[in-house]
Amino acid sequence: MSNTPQTPGRIMAWQMVRPCTDDTTTGEVQEGILKPADIPVPELGEGDVLVEIAGCGVCRTDLSYFYHGVPTLNPPPLTLGHEITGTVVAGKEDMIGKEVIIPAVMPCGSCDICLSGRGNRCLAQKMPGNSLGIYGGFASHIPVPARDLCVVEDRGPHTLAELAVIADACTTPYQAATRASLKKGDNVIVIGTGGGVGVYMTQIAKALGARTVIGMDIDEGKLERALQYGADHTMNVLGKDDREVVAEYKRYIKERGLPAHGWKIFEVTGTDDGQSIALGLLSFVGKLVVIGFGMQKNQYPISRLMALDAEIIGTWGCLPRHYPRVLDMVISGSIMIDPFVELRPMSTIRDSFEDARRGQDRRIILTPDF
Repeated sequence: MSNTPQTPGRIMAWQMVRPCTDDTTTGEVQEGILKPADIPVPELGEGDVLVEIAGCGVCRTDLSYFYHGVPTLNPPPLTLGHEITGTVVAGKEDMIGKEVIIPAVMPCGSCDICLSGRGNRCLAQKMPGNSLGIYGGFASHIPVPARDLCVVEDRGPHTLAELAVIADACTTPYQAATRASLKKGDNVIVIGTGGGVGVYMTQIAKALGARTVIGMDIDEGKLERALQYGADHTMNVLGKDDREVVAEYKRYIKERGLPAHGWKIFEVTGTDDGQSIALGLLSFVGKLVVIGFGMQKNQYPISRLMALDAEIIGTWGCLPRHYPRVLDMVISGSIMIDPFVELRPMSTIRDSFEDARRGQDRRIILTPDF
């Protein structure tokens, strides 16, 4: 019996036919539709491959597309999902049979932005489940460019499906750390330390040599867990306003003899409260890196940035060249993923979206069972 990968005749997928809509005039809510679909396998271009999907993580970005009116660049119907691992089954001969992680954003590699080293925000980038035609990760297969794939030579103790979390939840905070020029001896605050990306931001900060990592969240159980995975101190900010949080933080650093300047703050929640706290904490020569996405607007006297000589930095996705380093960190145990992922059959996609929307404790990774 041959172990040679087989090229399928069709791609089976769960398509978002219609996102949830909310008519602001009538107040009527129209439920979104996810349903199975049978898609032709496209002709692969030069340099493209077809990947048989092992797993695809459910990300808050997927929920934003489905529940919250954030538009995809390719309109529905399309397949969501951008946190993908799998095995190459067709395309470039030297790639067939290789296990790979598909970067969540794949830059063109030739535009001015790419050539400047900022290709993670390439305007021509391809993102599965958004701007890669109708193709996404909640499917049996996906066609993608081969150039930026991260080949998995060693899975360590993990299944290939579990490594799907690297494609976004682990690599996005690594890119954020790079944008912040995080280095050994830095002091760090992670707002949303218990969330699906925050747990990795916390671990990565410590793995890269941060002196102190303060994790903030509203869930006491997740805060206790954070102390086992990178956080030196935690703060429960539930029900506290910005001034209370800042005062508690200042008491802590004063007791520990830590500086009040130069902190690197990573805001992962994307919520109004989280962003407001982050802005309140930003101080002299500090950096605030915005990772979480939200639709709300914030008020902030931007002249404070001048007075503080501080920075507010945005970050998006991760450069594909960083993926092998993050994979190595996971395989070596510098970044732990086992406590934070849960595998489920892809046929549970509707219930899994709802669970993730309600704040599922672990990152749900859906495995094809068509």
